[in-house]
Amino acid sequence: MTNKVTFTTKLRFRAGRNGRKHLETGDTPRLTVEPGRVPLVSKLMALAIRFDGLVREGVVTDQAELARLGHVSRARLTQIMNLLLLAPNIQEELLHLPRTERGKDPIPEWRLRAIAAEPDWRKQRRMWQAIQNEVAEQ
Repeated sequence: MTNKVTFTTKLRFRAGRNGRKHLETGDTPRLTVEPGRVPLVSKLMALAIRFDGLVREGVVTDQAELARLGHVSRARLTQIMNLLLLAPNIQEELLHLPRTERGKDPIPEWRLRAIAAEPDWRKQRRMWQAIQNEVAEQ
């Protein structure tokens, strides 16, 4: 009579160096996803920075080419790129806005257009603070 022993464990493969796979035991690690979504103005600010880099690196010739490649009008691309005219601290704050958990984003992109049109960064900061105060009151 033979005794049969069954051994059960969870295995997973992990990508290693040079395309090699490594066998590991245990559960697959779960990615944690924060609730909500990234506000559109945060995405547009990141996009403007990325587009500016593409133009500077010579990957694309100009904003008109970006507009054609992105299937948007040149006017819309200009609106997005104008976010680069914001004071650096405002740009940084836009990139780190809290996630929107439900409903509309608290700061729509069109609210930033008047700020970006102001050449004085001190005035921009005051205008930005006024919008933030409005949002906080809601």
